[in-house]
Amino acid sequence: MGRKLYVGNLPYETGETELQELFGQFGSVDTVRIMRDIATGRARGLGFVEMTTDEEAQTAIAKPNAYQLGGRALIVNEARPKPEYAGGGFGGGYGRRRAEPRW
Repeated sequence: MGRKLYVGNLPYETGETELQELFGQFGSVDTVRIMRDIATGRARGLGFVEMTTDEEAQTAIAKPNAYQLGGRALIVNEARPKPEYAGGGFGGGYGRRRAEPRW
């Protein structure tokens, strides 16, 4: 069991401090991060909370799941690792030169 938790369906006005206080009820919190849109800086409605121990993380998953925050039911799960992307560059075959001339 990992200690990093995914928290979804957050109200857009929720801040890191509020989320830390909520999860602090279930154990000690190492880090809290609310994901924001790069262009606007507005919260995206999801975040990550890292608990100190696995037991605290289990409690934090069980207790606040379906907890109402700002009129929205929170979704709390174990965070999945970031996927490894195969390949590199710009995707597709755009911009590649042909090995032989067209004519």
